Amino acid sequence: MNARMGNPAIVLPDAMAALLALSKAVAATGIPATTVELVNLRVSQINGCAVCLHMHARDLRKAGLADEKIDTVAGWHDAPWFSEAERAALALAESVTRIADRADPVPDAVFQEAARHYDERQLSALILAIANINVWNRVNISVRQVAGGAW
Repeated sequence: MNARMGNPAIVLPDAMAALLALSKAVAATGIPATTVELVNLRVSQINGCAVCLHMHARDLRKAGLADEKIDTVAGWHDAPWFSEAERAALALAESVTRIADRADPVPDAVFQEAARHYDERQLSALILAIANINVWNRVNISVRQVAGGAW
């Protein structure tokens, strides 16, 4: 498999800088990095982005997360390894990613549960992190970026 073209974020370095700056801003809010990575992995599962699936699962393993937890992100509803805060972040990630799937894309209950675990600054960062990984997924899928390959 070959990519259709170079990664657009590499082709347009200012775009890469903006996406990386967004990630840096998210990290500065105190949300655990593993929570953001779990969100990245879950959104990438929904969107089918092999590049991001590979990268975020690898990064979670490097961070010391147990394989059981990483392997069950798609089934977090039924898996016992997730904290309430992680569950709230994952539920929000699913809702924000699947905005076309229902009339009320981000139900109040989902938003309120996330707000119970994250202050306004962190909740803002979480929403931006979800948007950012959706951007990366769409960019990689559009150009058929190859998982494990160099950009």
